[in-house]
Amino acid sequence: MSTSRRDFLSTTATLPLAMAWSHHAFGVADQTRRWKACIIGDSKEGGYGHDFHRVWKNRADVDVVGLADPDAEGRAQAAQDAGAARTYADYRVMLKQEKPDLVSIGPRWTVRHKEYLLACTEIGAHGYLEKPIAVDLVEADAMVAAVEAKNLKWAIGHQKRMCPGPLLLKKLLFKKGLIGDILELRGRGKEDNRAGGEDLIVLGTHIFDLMLFLMGRPQWCVATISVDGRLAGKEDIRQPSEPLGPILGNQIQATFGFENAIPGYFTSRKNKEGYPGRWGLDIYGTRGIVTIRIGRYPEIAWTRTRTWAPKDHAMPWEALPGSVPLAGDQPNDLMNAFVIDDLLLAIQQDREPGVNLASGRDCYEMIQAVYAAHIRGGRIDLPLVERRHPLAIWK
Repeated sequence: MSTSRRDFLSTTATLPLAMAWSHHAFGVADQTRRWKACIIGDSKEGGYGHDFHRVWKNRADVDVVGLADPDAEGRAQAAQDAGAARTYADYRVMLKQEKPDLVSIGPRWTVRHKEYLLACTEIGAHGYLEKPIAVDLVEADAMVAAVEAKNLKWAIGHQKRMCPGPLLLKKLLFKKGLIGDILELRGRGKEDNRAGGEDLIVLGTHIFDLMLFLMGRPQWCVATISVDGRLAGKEDIRQPSEPLGPILGNQIQATFGFENAIPGYFTSRKNKEGYPGRWGLDIYGTRGIVTIRIGRYPEIAWTRTRTWAPKDHAMPWEALPGSVPLAGDQPNDLMNAFVIDDLLLAIQQDREPGVNLASGRDCYEMIQAVYAAHIRGGRIDLPLVERRHPLAIWK
C-alpha cells in the first residue's frame, strides 16, 4: 500500500514517540504563507538527482514558478512532472525573472554545485541541494560561507537521515539507553561496481551523515586504500563514472575517532558477489546492537546482547519501540518531504535545517580525510587544515 506524506502524518498523529524529532516538534510548516519555488536541473549532466524536481510539487503552500534545464527534451519532461509554470534554458535567466523564495538544485554531478548555489544566494533564495556538496572543501567552505553571510537556510540531500526512524533512534540511544553505552560503529558501502573510491563518495556519504548525526564530528582518521590487494599509489588516481572529483582504490578501510575515543569504521571492498544489502551502519553497545540498512527507506532493527555473538542473543531482532514503518512506490518523494517540512520550519524559526549545508560539508570532509590519511600513511587530525582535494595535491 502506498503511503503519502499526508497519510503518514495522519497515521502517526497518535504516536508521540515516533513523532519526536531531534531538532523540532514533528509537523509541517505554517501553510498560510505562500512560497515561490524554482528548480535547477540538467538532463544531460546529472539530471535531477533523487527526484529533486518534485520536492515542491505536493505542497499546497508552494507555487512552482520555473524550471531550468539546457536540454529541451529533458526540460519539457521534467517540467511536466514537476508542475512548473514556466521553463528556461538558462537557470540565471530564471532566477533573475522569477526571483524565487526557494530553489532545488538537482544535478548529481558536483562540478557546478558551487556555481548554482552562489547564484541562488545572490538573490536571497533558500533551498535544497543534491549531495555530495562539491568537488573539494575549498568550494564547500565558500558555499557554506555564502549561505551563512545572508542567513539563508539550505538543506542537503541526506534525506534518509531525516526519516522518523533515525530521529527516533537517536532519542532511544542517548535518552533511553537502548543498547547501553556505545562502544563502536561499523559502516559499509554498497560494494557494487563502484566499490572503493566511488562508493566512498556516492554512498558512503549517507553512512558518514548518520555517524555525524549520532556521534558528532570525528577528531581523527586513519585509512588504508588498496587496488586489488596492493597499496594504492598516485598512479591509481582516476575519475569516477560521474564527474564528482578524483577517486582512488577499490578497497577502502577507514577508522574515525569520535568523542570518548569511540571508533567508527567504514569499509568498501570490491568482491565477487557485489551484494548491496550490507550498505548501512551497525552500532554496537554494552547491552545490544542496532542495525541500519539503507534500502528504499532506512530499515532499523535492534537486538539485546552483551556478547555480540549470534548464538547468545537473548532476544530476536525487533523494530524500534514506537517506530512506524514507511512504505510507498515513491520513496524519494516521501523522504524529501520530511526534509522540505523541516527546511520551511527552519526558515520560519530562524534555525539551521536538520540536514544543513554545513553538515553536508562535514560529511565530505570525512571522505577527504580518508584520502589524506592514506597519503600520509598514519593518523590525521580533523578538521583538515588543507582544504584542497588530497588526491589533486598528491598527483
